[in-house]
Amino acid sequence: MKRILMLLGLCAMLCQTSCTQSKGEEKKEAETKFMVTSPVVMDTTLTEEYVSQIRSIRHIEVRTMERGYLQKIFVDEGQAVKAGQLMFQIMPKLYEAEMHKAQAEVKATEIEYLNTKRLTDSNVVSPNELAMAKAKLDKAKAELSLAQVHLQFTEIRAPFDGIIDRFHVRQGSLVDEGDLLTELSDNSKMWVYYNVPEAKYLDYKTSGKKEEKAQVSLLMANNKVFAHTGVVETIEADFDNETGNIAFRATFPNPEGLLRHGETGNILMSVPITHALIIPQKATFEVMDKKYVFVVDKNNVLKSREITIAAEMPHIYVVQKGLTKDDKFLLEGLRLVREKEKIQYNFMQPKSVMAHLDLYAE
Repeated sequence: MKRILMLLGLCAMLCQTSCTQSKGEEKKEAETKFMVTSPVVMDTTLTEEYVSQIRSIRHIEVRTMERGYLQKIFVDEGQAVKAGQLMFQIMPKLYEAEMHKAQAEVKATEIEYLNTKRLTDSNVVSPNELAMAKAKLDKAKAELSLAQVHLQFTEIRAPFDGIIDRFHVRQGSLVDEGDLLTELSDNSKMWVYYNVPEAKYLDYKTSGKKEEKAQVSLLMANNKVFAHTGVVETIEADFDNETGNIAFRATFPNPEGLLRHGETGNILMSVPITHALIIPQKATFEVMDKKYVFVVDKNNVLKSREITIAAEMPHIYVVQKGLTKDDKFLLEGLRLVREKEKIQYNFMQPKSVMAHLDLYAE
């Protein structure tokens, strides 16, 4: 009786072990099914990014035209000024005295001229003496005009609407002719410069839209896109032989005055791509700086294949060569397989794959 019980217990244990192993094998088989998909062919837009420098449409140095003591400063750093507004006053006493002297000289020569004219009309003196008196009067008037100009130069006014930069001198300083006082920036519009490689320049010039000016966006230093769109207006004449780049200039409106001279940012330039062959980035792996995917052949065998990337966007690659739209490649589990391994898989529709990516494409 004991022997029978022992045999029954052993059979029960073997049966349980067999069931457990069978379930494990089924689970393992289910776990080894991989996800496979194909490339998507679609029109999209590539956003190219270029480091840029932001400049005011007008940015000038404000310098003195006369020597003297800086008597008064009427503005402050960072202040907005209007065209013609008085900003600095150099002590005018010396130039006022010179002007008064010139005015007196004009009066004296004018009296002399009138007297000479009367004598000439009476044939007392010759016409030559009248001409000499007239020349002296003209010279005195010219010296008066020059004195007035020198006096005007003691008042330094804004040549256009703009924003005052940092002061380089302080009130009471002795300034010489040509000394730098400050800078003035017109920020109503901004010029944004960025360098474009020769190949991209050629693509731009041969795009067939020569009459249309390209529109670009500006990514600011805080990683936010500037609210207004810019227009590419000019391209420099020469390439930089050292870098192979050429400078583009885009003009941006700046009604809120957010952008300032000297800022940096990145130009975002949209380039349309037709019939692009697109795959997820996660389906690729890298060997010696080269990109590969695992292609599944008709016998469900994996073979690594090198691909060339034409463009990179968030989560996706645009493939230039190495794949066709009919190829099937491994989507996930790249580290769980090896070359020439036969797999079981479930095919996922390419559009469904792309729908689950943060895809910035049209």
